[in-house]
Amino acid sequence: MQRGVVSDGERLRALAARTEVFLLDMDGTVYVGDRPIGEMKGTLAAVRAGGRRIVYCTNNSSRSAASYEQKLRALGLFDARDTVFTSGMAAIGLLRERYAGKSVYLVGTDALKAEFMAAGVPLAETEEGAEVAVLGYDTSLTYEKLVRINRMLVQGKPYIATHADDVCPAEGVYPPDVGSFIQLLKRSSGREPDVICGKPHTVMGRMLTAALGVPADRVTMVGDRPYTDIRFGNNNGFSTLLVLSGETRAEQVPRLPASDTPTAVAESLNDLAAYL
Repeated sequence: MQRGVVSDGERLRALAARTEVFLLDMDGTVYVGDRPIGEMKGTLAAVRAGGRRIVYCTNNSSRSAASYEQKLRALGLFDARDTVFTSGMAAIGLLRERYAGKSVYLVGTDALKAEFMAAGVPLAETEEGAEVAVLGYDTSLTYEKLVRINRMLVQGKPYIATHADDVCPAEGVYPPDVGSFIQLLKRSSGREPDVICGKPHTVMGRMLTAALGVPADRVTMVGDRPYTDIRFGNNNGFSTLLVLSGETRAEQVPRLPASDTPTAVAESLNDLAAYL
């Protein structure tokens, strides 16, 4: 990418031509709060009309894929051809691969627990007898839960985190997310997760490409955070589109490290519509 370019038509054209699947971050990329960004409904309709698939890809493991779908439908941004994939779903896939049938102590919301149980992951009510510790974004976090998972980490049990975002986007002050929980537990147990499933790591990317049956070079990750969305795409061999409709400002783009440098930059995803 040419440094300092805000929206490069030729790069957007080439990116659109080779992409079969668009992985879309949500808040800051397709909507802000409860408001779609610009003419997003029309842009997404153009993506679908061109035969491309849309996968909404989020690190937030506090909510179920169904709840995200419900919100997207309410905003007019979801179609029957679209799917949602969360870091919680990636954690379920990893458990099936490496720890099939083993009991899990999950620090997570009731919604995340319901997804794990629906997928056949055996959950333990306490750490006693649990074989694997999983740390998710738990908006119902208690001290007792922290004590229980900390005990498992000190005992050397396998330790998985759904993602590692330090904070969660919100109106006003951003609340602590899993990355903050990880640091707390590191101080008390001396351990970091054995595996982190969500963006920018490769577990979610590998599972998505396998599920979609699409080679990595036909996938584009679109997001507003260079250090999660764009790094995730780069780590997994995807094309990447950084949009300036959320967290990142244009003046920050020239200073991005190589790991976070996108294939193309646009003011918003809506800029892509002209090249579909």
